[in-house]
Amino acid sequence: MSEPPINRSLRSVDDLLRMMDGLFARDSVRWTHDAGSTWWNRFYADRTRPVPFFADKPDENLARWVSDEVFVPTRVLDIGSGPGRNALFLAENGYTVDAVDLSSEAVAWGRERAAARRLEVSFTCGDAFALPPEALSGMYGLVYDSGCLHHLPPHRRISYLQLLQRTLAPGGYLGLACFARGRMGSEAPDEQLYLDGAFEAGIAFSPDDLRWVFADFEEIEIRPMAAQEQDSPWFGESFLLTALFRRPTPDD
Repeated sequence: MSEPPINRSLRSVDDLLRMMDGLFARDSVRWTHDAGSTWWNRFYADRTRPVPFFADKPDENLARWVSDEVFVPTRVLDIGSGPGRNALFLAENGYTVDAVDLSSEAVAWGRERAAARRLEVSFTCGDAFALPPEALSGMYGLVYDSGCLHHLPPHRRISYLQLLQRTLAPGGYLGLACFARGRMGSEAPDEQLYLDGAFEAGIAFSPDDLRWVFADFEEIEIRPMAAQEQDSPWFGESFLLTALFRRPTPDD
């Protein structure tokens, strides 16, 4: 007589995170390699759609940090890179860039843009939080995220912070742009999101929210993104919040 099936599925943090992924309605899951890549491939399939961040121009905060030499050219990891607008800008300014996105459509578009501008960017299609270490080799002086954090459920912030611990060099910088509280995204408490089982528009963050999430990092700057005119060489929307943090060194 065969043994009954095992009904237990939890014995590690990864098991717990995967189980919590399953608490959300599948059509609202935009962060996993299967459901998330399907959603984002549909999103990027029509390149003619009037989506502001389809424009091939960098975030204004990132452009200002580069212009002001807040950090020198270094190795960069661009997570949730989309069609590569920030990755290409950084490559154009002397940075060595690894760009990762769930969407094969977005990665293909980014590679086409890079080829057209004769820029070297290493694009990878996959889940940045689940890729093997060799896929994101070495330590990065800058990890940049434009629009990834706010599409993650609360429990996946653990994966996000683990990624930073593995990949961001001591003394390196984390730069990001995310939905701003009061302007875009859900303002429900984390617990409520699990009761609802969905967060269609993503999660909103306040400056204090970001300070709490990244409490182990040194705050350099948190401010609203500066809105840009259509003819600006930079991307900027007022519903976004920007932040720059530095990972402390052992000597700090």
